Amino acid sequence: MFLDEARLQVASGRGGDGAVHFRREKYVPRGGPDGGDGGRGGDVMLEVAPTLNTLSAFRRQSRFRGEDGGRGGSSNKTGHDGASVRILVPPGTLVRDQATGDLLIDLTAPGQTLTVCRGGRGGKGNARFATSSNQAPRMAERGEPGEDRSLLLELRLIADIGIVGAPNAGKSTLLAAVTRARPKIAEYPFTTLEPNLGVAELEDGRTLVLADIPGLIEGAHAGAGLGTAFLRHIQRTRVLIHLVDGAAADPLADYSQVNGEMALFDPALKRKPQVIAVNKMDLPEVAGRWEALQRSFLQAGVRPLAVSAIARRGLRELLFAADRALDQAPEAESPAEMPVYRPEAEPTDFEILRDPDGSWRVRGKALERAAEMTYWEHEEAVRRFQRTLARLGVEKALREAGAQEGDTVRIGEYELEWKD
Repeated sequence: MFLDEARLQVASGRGGDGAVHFRREKYVPRGGPDGGDGGRGGDVMLEVAPTLNTLSAFRRQSRFRGEDGGRGGSSNKTGHDGASVRILVPPGTLVRDQATGDLLIDLTAPGQTLTVCRGGRGGKGNARFATSSNQAPRMAERGEPGEDRSLLLELRLIADIGIVGAPNAGKSTLLAAVTRARPKIAEYPFTTLEPNLGVAELEDGRTLVLADIPGLIEGAHAGAGLGTAFLRHIQRTRVLIHLVDGAAADPLADYSQVNGEMALFDPALKRKPQVIAVNKMDLPEVAGRWEALQRSFLQAGVRPLAVSAIARRGLRELLFAADRALDQAPEAESPAEMPVYRPEAEPTDFEILRDPDGSWRVRGKALERAAEMTYWEHEEAVRRFQRTLARLGVEKALREAGAQEGDTVRIGEYELEWKD
């Protein structure tokens, strides 16, 4: 099965925990704090690999996670940074946030990258909390949690010329004949289940990038036969070679049906320049009906070319006709400027809710992150978190909401006892 969409679950690494440690050496009975910071968590990035032309690899793996940062050590040693993950995608990959549907970026250029999840920063060691009034702090920070998100990747191949037509019209055979592409070819319909790319070299040194689009059947615009998946790839092409099966019962009807499906999917496809070619002229029955076919196409306002992909006849004229159409076609629109992903500013907003058991729940990204970065086993770290609650107005808001002595307050995964 062809895969032109992929759903990925990605998560960056958590920052390493800062260390609580004090210098201990012979003849130094009161060494100062020397706990080091934790390392940064690994990022998750997408990178365009020009050798790829499908998202099929994501059938086997769809979850990716950056490595966690290392824990800080004694003697102010910083933990190691977590390894980042690079996910290779083909050119023409649109990246959307699955939760919101927002388009993050259109990855088209080889080597182009997008960081989709940034690793959490490492927690501070206790050496970072030493002050003149607190020279032996017994506190540190845990590493910042990583980010996670769901992504929807959508592939739209980038080619100068798209080869379209009904199933078994000989599109893959044509691509193989004019390029070095080696698509799977057999004598039955729907052999091609994913688009193939190839580069054709003209005599003057020019090159054309061609894509053969799997056959479009009736209802393709509504998804029949993976139609919408294939039609998306045509949107990026500038010119179409419309290959017609000369051995079909009604070649003109096939031609009209394919055009109709493209127009129903996207009216702009109807305006793309087309070079029409009747294939399989090596067959005596097709060659014998060529004049009648030519007349019927001319009456419909179309001047077709006669070709045989398997016998490689008429292909030079076809390529030069497509090249001339490409010269006259409007330049491809450059992709709209997409917002490169950047981490959001740390939000300090929060809301106070009641759980079904009567406990209080405080929700807020900054607060939940601060709770995860707190060493609850160290009293000084707990007092620091309490100061954070007061600074952000959480204590006041709980008091106004009616929190009573002894009530349970939940922040993220942690439960606290309210003391006014």
